[in-house]
Amino acid sequence: MNPWLLDSFILFTYFAAIIGIGLAASRRQTSLNDYALGGRKMPWWAVLASILAAEISAATFLGAPGEGYALRNFTYAQLAIGTVLARIFVSWIFIQPYYSYGVVSIYEFLEKRFGPHSRQAASAVFLVTRALASGTRLYVAAIVLVLGWEMFSGAKPSPGAELGIYFTALLVLVVLTALYTVAGGIRAVVWTDVIQAVVMFSGLGFVLWHLFQTIPGGMATITGKLNQPGDLTFWSLGPVAEGNLGTTLKGILEADYTVWTAFFAATFVTMATHGTDQDMVQRMLTAKNPARSRLALVGSGLADIPIVLAFLGIGILLWVHYQHDPDPNLPTRNAHVFAYYILHELPPGFRGLLIAGIFATAMGSLSTALNALATSWVRDWYEPFLAPRFKSPDSLRAARWATLAFSGLLVLIGATTAWVVITNPTSRILPIVLGIFGYTYGSLLGIFLLGALTKTRGSDHGNLVAMVAGFLAVAILSGLPSDLLKLCGLPPLPRPDWLPLIAFPWRITFGTLVTFFVGYLFRPKVDSLQS
Repeated sequence: MNPWLLDSFILFTYFAAIIGIGLAASRRQTSLNDYALGGRKMPWWAVLASILAAEISAATFLGAPGEGYALRNFTYAQLAIGTVLARIFVSWIFIQPYYSYGVVSIYEFLEKRFGPHSRQAASAVFLVTRALASGTRLYVAAIVLVLGWEMFSGAKPSPGAELGIYFTALLVLVVLTALYTVAGGIRAVVWTDVIQAVVMFSGLGFVLWHLFQTIPGGMATITGKLNQPGDLTFWSLGPVAEGNLGTTLKGILEADYTVWTAFFAATFVTMATHGTDQDMVQRMLTAKNPARSRLALVGSGLADIPIVLAFLGIGILLWVHYQHDPDPNLPTRNAHVFAYYILHELPPGFRGLLIAGIFATAMGSLSTALNALATSWVRDWYEPFLAPRFKSPDSLRAARWATLAFSGLLVLIGATTAWVVITNPTSRILPIVLGIFGYTYGSLLGIFLLGALTKTRGSDHGNLVAMVAGFLAVAILSGLPSDLLKLCGLPPLPRPDWLPLIAFPWRITFGTLVTFFVGYLFRPKVDSLQS
């Protein structure tokens, strides 16, 4: 019997179950509130699972083991400290106001606090950034299909053929996900996320067990191979220049994973993604009340710690495995190694489970992104500007059409990402995905903090100035102008030696601080303040 028949059956069963559950959830939807918030009737544990499913995209499922494989340590897991701290801050600062104001799009909060320009600017930032980030994440799930094609054909495809395979895979994933998302809304998203989380974590546990069982010599071999400085470390203080504080600080800001990144940068990153991103916050608002929403949010942060350690552990064990048993056909891209292992090393059945797990991560993060993009578009743009022009506007129908439109856009972004990676094979996936948020989400978080933590600071027009200032600060500190010049074939701009080229986790931190303090300089008009 063909060993792939069992894998195909598992994948077919998975897709049928997910689509069936999603379509079943489409009943009893009569308004945008039902489509976007599920009537606020979702149990907290389902919301928790949905948060995890959205966080762990295919980029994380393959990219985090790729980080473990490349670095051979757990320093990336330090960031989990900041994610837990940030969730506590978000639950304390933002959750209650969102419930109190009864918002569907969280950017409505900014209009109530400052005015319509702040709301529209924040919504536009979200729509652009989320579309770019989700499209980039989507590309990663297609990696397994490209490697599968290589496995069956016995040859590596040409760049053009490889791009065609990526595009086909992206199209299939998006069509299947859009099918239940359009029909079922957030209720379908949350319940399918629960199933996808179970599939994902089951596959994760099996891979860890399988790697331990198949490495000859077990722990003795593992510790024997991992004997270089920095191997298996959990903490990193970053580079230290003895007697030179400025150089030390510059080195810390240029390092991806350090203790300082964990406590400060990761906290700001997660506050932005879990407090000011419609994609993540929308599922929290499906819980019955703020207390249950907080429970789901903080609980997901605690669950993140063992999950991240497991992903990195898989990457480290993969490095040991292929050091002990080299494979000349092993992909050169770190993010492809885990997918290659799944296709070539796992037994039938479990291989299908892991492939389903990759698709689960992609569909889980994609479905909620589509729902959030559609909700923000309809609530922040269609209803204020377009609906008044229609005799009988229908927000629910508009949300479904918007979901389809964003589906097509994400396919194009994912295909573009595939082309970039094909032409730049040494690029690391995780910094690319997380770095997209860094340029804009600091501006979002800065304005939200200004609205939540102050009563008489910030103004509708002043916020626009502050958001632009935050973006420009991050662009300069991260070297964006020089990167754009390089893409155009032009020489980069000169850069002073003292100016740090900040690592991607620090971008949101600097963007937030600049935006907040520039916005703090402005005061609302007297009539706005009285209202």
